[in-house]
Amino acid sequence: MKLSPSLLASDFADLYREAMSVAPLASSLHWDVMDGHFVPNLTFGPPVVNALRTKVDLPFVIHLMIDHPVEYAPQFDVRPSDTIIVHVESADSVDRALDAIETTRARAGISLRPGTPNDCLEPYLDRVSMVLVMSVEPGFGGQSFLPDSLARIRDLARRIAGRPIEIAVDGGIHAENVRDVVRAGADTVIAGSAVFGASNRLAAMRQLLEAAQ
Repeated sequence: MKLSPSLLASDFADLYREAMSVAPLASSLHWDVMDGHFVPNLTFGPPVVNALRTKVDLPFVIHLMIDHPVEYAPQFDVRPSDTIIVHVESADSVDRALDAIETTRARAGISLRPGTPNDCLEPYLDRVSMVLVMSVEPGFGGQSFLPDSLARIRDLARRIAGRPIEIAVDGGIHAENVRDVVRAGADTVIAGSAVFGASNRLAAMRQLLEAAQ
């Protein structure tokens, strides 16, 4: 299992130090980019993400929970190891959004809300390297894991069997449920509160990694 700490749960006043505090055990850093329209919250934008991109060596996973990814995806200064994720429910055409990501040379990913059927992913699976399963309603951290998410992960794992697509899961992950999530088919787990809410971040990450086995 890969572990990607979500900076949504970190101290925004000291993002660089927060990022470096989890870097030894993180496979990537997860950015929840929200526009206040697609979801009822407003978080990071390209200037903030780009400022850390020059200082942190870890891959970035940039989750665009925004209405217009076509306009904003090219504004992120990304590397080929980074991933930009768009939602099937965005106001923009998904194909145009994936085209915009291709211009950045980053990997493309796709996500969907908990209430959106996995069938909606089918037209785009040949164009993405990652599918992000939201196991909470997107918009705010600290929510509880939705129980039917495990069935959605298992269904997605069947759909992409044999394809080079990574399954990531985001929302309500903790040491008590992470093993079930991985067994259902997750390759990468995004954890926010379970990591940044702990007094010892690296110990919390080790606990997650060990619990997943």
